[in-house]
Amino acid sequence: MSQNILIRPVLTEKAAMLTEGNRYAFVVADGANKIQIRQAVEARYPDVTVADVSTMVVRAKNKRLMTRKGVFTGRSGGYKKAIVTLASGSIDFYENV
Repeated sequence: MSQNILIRPVLTEKAAMLTEGNRYAFVVADGANKIQIRQAVEARYPDVTVADVSTMVVRAKNKRLMTRKGVFTGRSGGYKKAIVTLASGSIDFYENV
């Protein structure tokens, strides 16, 4: 169940600053709700307890690439992101690196 809902963690500078407040960001499945996200995080990381889940939809953006052959246009993909606040425990994304 948790493999289908949690796609990957978000590893950016802004997400790293959130970890100081015991908050973690994940890219989740488009159809996942907050209850499913909470259960998936607690199933994947058994020593944590989730206090709150916030979700947002990151919209796709139009991109343009200028080359010698001309202008190429396209779109980046949109996705759903979840910010998970933990009541207890912590998550280490870099333990298997």
